[in-house]
Order: sequence, then structure tokens, then C-alpha cells
Amino acid sequence: MIVCPNCNHPNPDGAVQCEACYTPLPATSACPNCGAIVQADASFCGQCGFNLRAAGVTSAAAEPDNIPSPDMAPAIAQTPASVSELSVPDSPTPQPLTFVPSILAEPIESVPISVAPPAVAASIEPVEPAATAGNLPIAVPRETSTQLQKQTAKLLHIQTNTTAELPQGLMVIHIGKPNDRIPPDIDVSGFPHSEVVSRIHADIRLEGDSYYIEDVGSSNGTYINNLPLAMGNRHRLRPGDRIGLGKGDKVTFLFQLS
Repeated sequence: MIVCPNCNHPNPDGAVQCEACYTPLPATSACPNCGAIVQADASFCGQCGFNLRAAGVTSAAAEPDNIPSPDMAPAIAQTPASVSELSVPDSPTPQPLTFVPSILAEPIESVPISVAPPAVAASIEPVEPAATAGNLPIAVPRETSTQLQKQTAKLLHIQTNTTAELPQGLMVIHIGKPNDRIPPDIDVSGFPHSEVVSRIHADIRLEGDSYYIEDVGSSNGTYINNLPLAMGNRHRLRPGDRIGLGKGDKVTFLFQLS
């Protein structure tokens, strides 16, 4: 049984994704001592107490490689002598300089040189080289800057069909109602039934291209897809995730990316 670190849901052995919140589960392996299923990054077996780290170090240290044996020393010591005894063929005698005039004596007219007239070269418009591989054309982007577009995250309030866009440039976005400690970046005081939402309710964190939500000690809790999100845990948001602030599903948002 593998317990999900996000929602504490028990999953069957061998599962790679939580059945409840779809969070990736930690990898597992068998204890070399008792065969019990343990996490791959565990230091000790929870069943028999076997030291898994020591077993890994012993197995790695038992296979030394790249250590020269004593038998190889004579061969290495003899290498300089064998190299010095190699015979190097004499370089060929350079040709006398008297042959150079005979080469220069060739008539210049025998070497055809084609020079385009200046008027013709000026009339030719520059043509971009064709980017092809065999007979298949290759699309060459002209302006790469226009292709780099950042995703915009939004919260759609289900009860009023109102969209609240997440502020750009913030690594931590506070959700709640006005207070004198942490002013909210997304103020839900204007939505119906906002009394179930705490003044400091939840945070959405941006890490790389991913958004994570966590409850920061609200009174009525935070729910992801109708499942409670324990305080201290966080959930990676995916498009279409349902975020409930407080009990009763009265203040509900859908996470969207565009």
C-alpha cells in the first residue's frame, strides 16, 4: 500500500499515480533483506529495519574498476623504450627551386576564369537559400520572439461566471479577503457567500510553468475536486481543477490556462 503524500489516500502497491488526486506517487522497491515494499529513497526498511543505504554503498564498492593490476606495470614501463625504437622513414628530398619557373611558364590563357559583368551582377536580386533536406522542405522560423508566449492562468467563479486573472510576475498569490496582515492578491469579498472564506485562506505558488495551491490555515478549509486539501499539503493545479473555498461548495472556482 502506497500512501499519497498529497491527500493521504491509500493506493495499491505498484501504483504510479494517486487514484484520488492524480498526484505522482514515490517510486518503491523491495527490501533486499525481508522483501517488504519500501520507497526508493528510504534509508531503512520499515518492516525489518535493514540499512538500505549501507547495502547500496557495499554493492557499489564491491566492484572497483579502472585499477591497473601489477602485471600491467612492466608493460607500461617498457612503453617509452618501444616508442623510441620505432623507425621513422626519412622525409623525401625537397624538390629544387629550379622547377618553379617551369610551372609559372604555363600560359595564363589556359586557365578559364569567368567573371560576371558588373551590370549583370547588380541587376540580380538576392534570393534566400532554399532550406531543404532532400526533397522535403524545412520551415525556417523568421521571428522566434513572437513564438514565445506565456500562459495566462485564470480562476472562473462558477456561481457568477466571473473570471479572475492571476496577477503576472508574482511567485505567491494570496487568496482571501482584506485584512491588516497579508492583503489578498485575489479578493473574494465581493462574491456571494464570501463569509465562508477566511481573510487569509489559500496561496497559489508559481514554480517554473506549474501552479500549486495550498491552504494556509483557513477556518472552513480548501477543497480540490470536492476533496479536502490538508493544511501543509499542496496540490498541482491542472486545467479544469475545481477549487472550493470553504464548506458547502458556495465559493467555487475552475482553474484555467490560456
